[in-house]
Amino acid sequence: MDWQRAIQGFKSYLQLERSLSANTVEAYVRDIGQLQSFASLSNEVSLPTELTVDFLKSFVQQIAEIGLSANTQSRMVSGIRAFYKYLLLEDKIEVNPSELLETPKIGRKLPDTLSREEIIEMIESLDLSKPEGERNRAILETLYGSGLRVSELVNLKISNIYFNDGFMRILGKGSKERLVPLGGISAKRIGQYLKGARLHLDIKKGADDFVFLNRRGSPLSRVMVFNIVKQTAEKCGIKKSISPHTLRHSFATHLIEGGADLRAVQDMLGHESITTTEIYTHLDRDYLRSNIIEFHPRS
Repeated sequence: MDWQRAIQGFKSYLQLERSLSANTVEAYVRDIGQLQSFASLSNEVSLPTELTVDFLKSFVQQIAEIGLSANTQSRMVSGIRAFYKYLLLEDKIEVNPSELLETPKIGRKLPDTLSREEIIEMIESLDLSKPEGERNRAILETLYGSGLRVSELVNLKISNIYFNDGFMRILGKGSKERLVPLGGISAKRIGQYLKGARLHLDIKKGADDFVFLNRRGSPLSRVMVFNIVKQTAEKCGIKKSISPHTLRHSFATHLIEGGADLRAVQDMLGHESITTTEIYTHLDRDYLRSNIIEFHPRS
């Protein structure tokens, strides 16, 4: 198998079988292109199926020597492993030469966490006399109350909120669906926004089902949500590095500190590849809901 056919097949494998995000697929394919370029300079190998573990190690050593960050090196090693796993599944190779590749150690810095008092202060600082005040309060409550990613928040649909059951259907990374418990305060604030300020907007065509809209009746952007969170924190005099992810991290931290089951929190955050069906086999809906109700301070 030549490089072109191997890379094309690898891309389809990532998209269809692995269901990875477009950005991840693009990055992995680009990384294998770098490996191809490196191989083209060698007189010893020419096809992807001919590369040995020693050759792959020399490639990893080169990308380290040119100064790429540990995160980038780690991603490239992951891409190479995925590439050779694909070739193995396709019976193009009998032995996976990438199994012995070492991933560079990455120092993980935990993001800042807001205290319960700081989060309450941010929410209560919002001016509800302004049209966007009600919306922003619902945004903060939802980010903290359900631990959503900012991309999941801006794409949240009214049709995917089940107020009576206390759940939201969320489309997360890699187009994986999960059910996320909706706390009582979050549900109340979203309901007030939907029945209040949002009703007075001139909603653009195609935006009817999006929960959170801007003044022009279009879905909010990620940047807009970042600004809302940062500006609210600054207004309260909070000096920490704040983003929407800070509220997501605080959601998880406060649940675990309160005694919530770690597996339940992981499923709520979507850290595993969970589909809607799998959520019923891994953890019962009522079990997830009881964890957030019992342990989350805003429930």
